[in-house]
Amino acid sequence: MTKCNICGNKLQELFLEKLKGTVVKKEGSSKKYHVCFECQKKFKNKDEWFAKIK
Repeated sequence: MTKCNICGNKLQELFLEKLKGTVVKKEGSSKKYHVCFECQKKFKNKDEWFAKIK
C-alpha cells in the first residue's frame, strides 16, 4: 500500500492495482510523490502540494 506524502493516509487501490489519487513529480527531479483525493481538495495547486509534502 502506498501512502499520501502530505497526510500519510493510505491510498486506496482500484481494479488492476491502480491508485486512487495523483502522482506528481517536481521539475528537475525524478522522485514521484503520491497525493490523496482529500489533500487534492484542500490544496488546489501543485505549489501548495510541494510546500506541504513531508
